[in-house]
Amino acid sequence: METLPRATLVDALEGRLREDILNGRHATGTYLPPERELADGYGVTRTTLKHAFGRLVQAGLLETRHGVGTRVRDYLRLGGADLLPMLVRHSPDWVGEIFEVRRGIGASIAERAATRVLDSQRHELTGLLAAVGEAAGGDAVQLADVEVHRALARATGNRVYVLLTNTLFNAYLPVRASLAGPFTDAGAAHDRLAPVVESVCAGNAAGAREAAEKYLADTERIMLDGLR
Repeated sequence: METLPRATLVDALEGRLREDILNGRHATGTYLPPERELADGYGVTRTTLKHAFGRLVQAGLLETRHGVGTRVRDYLRLGGADLLPMLVRHSPDWVGEIFEVRRGIGASIAERAATRVLDSQRHELTGLLAAVGEAAGGDAVQLADVEVHRALARATGNRVYVLLTNTLFNAYLPVRASLAGPFTDAGAAHDRLAPVVESVCAGNAAGAREAAEKYLADTERIMLDGLR
């Protein structure tokens, strides 16, 4: 094992161990080498190693049993969606799978919102849509667009949809600079999203679903093109 640089040692060790786990060097269900052996191999103290272990336990990649050792957790069987931001940073392959879920959930949210939207939420959605067209710069347009979708999820009256929307955005926001294609032109971004908001505000469930499916397919295609 290559000795790590001394700067930001816990961060560096955490990153190295995380990549080794996700790349399969430390296989799921196996125990890591004894702490002293592992610390010596990386050229760190056991205290530094314990700090890195603590972060990876919190992230859901490791589990430590007192007197037994530290084992690689089966995150695909036991983990939750909170792991997605880390997995996306590790491999962009996850983005395609996230978009697949995004399509299904996004269309259902728009359809449901159209049947439950309140007058106050119609006003909010209209204002947030206008903010997309008025935003300056791709990053600001993208973040304004996100707020429209959060509001659509709230309009369903179902808090699980709200949390799922947050989870999906949290998953790919860390790499959003590579997914900015649909948001470089504020006017175009506004016009692309407008049919979804208009159908929801009109209470047109079928129209909202159709508009959302088109919006999600169009933006997905542009974003994935940006990753190639």
